[in-house]
Amino acid sequence: QVQLVESGGGLVQAGGSLRVSCAASGRTFSSYAMGWFRQAPGKEREFVAAISRRGSNTYYADSVKGRFTVSRDNAKNTVYLQMNSLKPEDTAIYYCAADAQNRVLSFHPTYWGQGTQVSVSS
Repeated sequence: QVQLVESGGGLVQAGGSLRVSCAASGRTFSSYAMGWFRQAPGKEREFVAAISRRGSNTYYADSVKGRFTVSRDNAKNTVYLQMNSLKPEDTAIYYCAADAQNRVLSFHPTYWGQGTQVSVSS
């Protein structure tokens, strides 16, 4: 079992950039695929990006592909989501998640963080 804590959310203007981070507890962090979901008010939670345990494989939702980059630093037990060219539609609570089965294309988290708010103004 791992605990996930997101940070780095905030307010940014459209076209700007922001990086959110997720710090994980436990020494088994490197065995999990990690990823991000987001949820806007009144919307379903949606998949954003995932990265395999060693960082060699990544997968992105079409809505963020080419703008967002997921990465990880296993030595720091941390996963990142670099968000560039942000749009108002990206406004949501961003949740960090871990998949103990190391799935990326079919990322189904077993552990969740509490989320961090990202707001993009027009």
